[in-house]
Formats: sequence, C-alpha cells, structure tokens
Amino acid sequence: MDAWNGELFDAIPLSGLRLTFTGGGRALCSYRVHASVADEEGNWHPGAIATVIDDIGAASIMSVVGEIKISVDFSISFFSRAKIGDEVEIEAKIAEDNGRLTAVVIELRHKETGRLVAIGRQWMSFSRGFRRSNL
Repeated sequence: MDAWNGELFDAIPLSGLRLTFTGGGRALCSYRVHASVADEEGNWHPGAIATVIDDIGAASIMSVVGEIKISVDFSISFFSRAKIGDEVEIEAKIAEDNGRLTAVVIELRHKETGRLVAIGRQWMSFSRGFRRSNL
C-alpha cells in the first residue's frame, strides 16, 4: 500500500470494522476501538472517528443511490469517549435525498451501555462529471 496516496491512512481507521447491514438508505456496523486509532490517553481519536463517519455515511447512500458521492458539508458532535477495547455500534441513515444532494445522519454508540459517542451529519453530492458509469 502507498501510505501517501491515502491507502494506508484510510485502512487504519477502518481496520476491524464489521458491516452488519446495508440497504434502503441504512448502514449498520460494529467496531472495536484498537490502539492504532487511539490517542496517548487511549481514547478513540477524533480524526479516526471522522473517517469512519464519512465512509459509513457514504455506504448508506450507496445502498440507495448506487453511485459514489463526496462530502460537501460535514459536522460531528462528540458526546462521550470510547477507549481502546470498547465496542461501538454505528448506524447511518439517509435523512433527505433530492437527487443531487443527499443528507445522512450517523450515530455512534457504546454497544454495552447505549451511551452516545458521537453524531455525524453530512451532505454528499456527486463530484463533477463523475457517475457510476465512469467506473
């Protein structure tokens, strides 16, 4: 893998992610936080959380639209920490789709307690000139 082309950096935060379901504008996953995505205090790093949110949000959209979209607006609200070894459940749902723009909401919760870790909100759109037929 070429770390400088983003391959390695994308792979590390997604390592160990288990996809449970995708379809109908939803994606469900579980994830155990591991040391390579944690800060020096053992907390799941916000940058790694952002990568997971972005990719799982895109997966929920692809389950309906069938085409790759890119983030045009992205926000995360953090509520609690997840530590190394914690298992987190991730659910992404399409909130709105008007064709060109799609809004998705992604919730991350501790599996054991149901406590909210973070909520991601993003709008995704087709990149200029890109369509599935270009694959």
